[in-house]
Amino acid sequence: MSAMRPLLAALVLLCLAACATPPAVEPRAEWQAMRERPERMIVVAVANPRAGASIVAGSTTAGYASLQPYLANAHARQAIDALKRDHGLTELAAWPIQALRVHCVVLEVPAGASRDDLVRTLARDARVELVQPLQGFDVLAESNTVYNDPYLSLQHGLAEVEAAPAHVGSRGRGVSVALIDTGADAAHPDLQGRVASARNLVDRDASQFGRDRHGTEVAGVIAAVANNRLGIVGIAPEATLRIYKACWQREGGGARCNSFTLALALGASLEDGAQVINLSLGGPPDELLARLLRYAIAQGRIVVGAVPADGSLDGFPLGVAGVIAVDSTGRPRRGGVLNAPGRDILTLVPGGHYDFGSGSSLAAAHVSGVVALLLGAPDAPRPAAVHTLLDSSRRRADGKGSVSACGALAALRSATGCNAVPAR
Repeated sequence: MSAMRPLLAALVLLCLAACATPPAVEPRAEWQAMRERPERMIVVAVANPRAGASIVAGSTTAGYASLQPYLANAHARQAIDALKRDHGLTELAAWPIQALRVHCVVLEVPAGASRDDLVRTLARDARVELVQPLQGFDVLAESNTVYNDPYLSLQHGLAEVEAAPAHVGSRGRGVSVALIDTGADAAHPDLQGRVASARNLVDRDASQFGRDRHGTEVAGVIAAVANNRLGIVGIAPEATLRIYKACWQREGGGARCNSFTLALALGASLEDGAQVINLSLGGPPDELLARLLRYAIAQGRIVVGAVPADGSLDGFPLGVAGVIAVDSTGRPRRGGVLNAPGRDILTLVPGGHYDFGSGSSLAAAHVSGVVALLLGAPDAPRPAAVHTLLDSSRRRADGKGSVSACGALAALRSATGCNAVPAR
């Protein structure tokens, strides 16, 4: 499967490149009316005794004119036409049910008429075999784990950390996550309502702030809006982001920060009360920044950092005791380092678009999202327990050892499943 992933990614990107959202498919007007005005609809069945006819599912308002070889017999068609004339009804759909020897139609009740009264009247009509309201039904699934975001099936990272089923117990509501990074497209449609503040601490270029890719990617993994019929689902889709641009985008890719800009951002995040601080960046040891992180951790803030490509754990921020170190799954496993998906991750990019990204930056974003789920649970853990819960949650059966949102919530509650306590 891993060998196929680059090919799959390339194929999907051809589809994503053209637009931010998938093309809309216009439903038939009659079916749209049934969705929008079900309280005005009735189902009527009349006798249709023809035998030996083949069944074709569906119909047109013209009475199967386009669905040969089955046509309603003349008696059934005449009965329906007469009922429509007598009561001012509009036909929306029709189909035969050979097993019951009836011909069914969905009819819209005219404006101003009472559907209940009409049902009672038709029930007494000798031409009518059956009449009832058009009923509605729901699938028996947890509604808050079944999402309508069209690219959900491409989010292997969301699946690997078992975030969607964990959303029964928490979606990160009320948790503030500081994103100390480049700028980000705070106006992205899949971040609407998720960004509480966005501050530029490196320059005054507001236009470039929204075009910065790295911060947009990280923001999408953590908190992309769920169930909005757009794009993807964030690990913690109801968490609040506070974006601090402490790094500037460099030509040719990548971004750069320094002690001054990072210190400004860390200080601002502490003043703003962020509960989780995501640092998808790395560099040499820095005493000023280390002091700020030690202060943050002593206050109960959770700091998540990314393991650099060389695997070093002694620089900033990972060299500070208490920082949660995260590397991508598939990289060498080391004690004290958590792993999360970081390769071919579908996420947000500037301009309202979507793309795949890779790197431990996105692995750290997955873990920051899971931390937000833990802190957003009704029985939220103490900060000191978070790393232990994450470490104990690691899924070993798949050989990847990724942290699991479900596993962490289950460990928090000493439960066998992650949905023992409903989300607030």
